[in-house]
Amino acid sequence: MLDEQAKKTMLRKIPHGLHICGVKEGEEMNGFTVSWVMQSSFEPPLVVNCIKKDSGSHEMLKNTGVFTLSFLESGQKDMAAKFFKPQRRVGNKLEDVDFYEGAETGCPIISDTLGYVECKVVATVDQGDHTVFVAQVIGAGVHREGEPLLLESTGWNYGG
Repeated sequence: MLDEQAKKTMLRKIPHGLHICGVKEGEEMNGFTVSWVMQSSFEPPLVVNCIKKDSGSHEMLKNTGVFTLSFLESGQKDMAAKFFKPQRRVGNKLEDVDFYEGAETGCPIISDTLGYVECKVVATVDQGDHTVFVAQVIGAGVHREGEPLLLESTGWNYGG
């Protein structure tokens, strides 16, 4: 029998960075905080991004097949918090944030971050309450050097 508390404790020990995932469908854009992200291949360069199925941005990403990941710097917990709440509850999260559209995807890239990757979905795994999007990195840029923001350093939990 699965020990629920042990499962939660151990799954929360998996280290995760915090990123802002940018999506765009037509004229609508959004950014939202993601933590279940990892590199999964060198050649071609692939990343995995797991998105909760009940979000509006999940549908945008599913429909368009492209997204960006802006890499937050340690100390940018406030930025991560700003993008954590659903757009349907808080409105346009991008209105007072400096961003630009990616050359390859048109999705928003947050200027005040370490840098970004632009991604094109090449496969999905539709199991559980998140969709696993496997995506090829088709664009990238560095804004500055620095240490990434890690979920563990915020005192927040997402997992278990």
